[in-house]
Amino acid sequence: MSMQAPETRVVETYRVACDGGEGALGHPRVWLQIPTDKGWVECPYCDAKLVHRDHHQE
Repeated sequence: MSMQAPETRVVETYRVACDGGEGALGHPRVWLQIPTDKGWVECPYCDAKLVHRDHHQE
């Protein structure tokens, strides 16, 4: 059995909300603060990685 990799989302602000993005199948909305030195944060519910656009490398 293989696990799907967590989602990575590029965001415009350092304070972001995550609700799992799947409506009723998501999770409670949480507000996360992206550290400016690190440039990303992981959601404690769905493990999505939220990366600020200034730190995103393609």
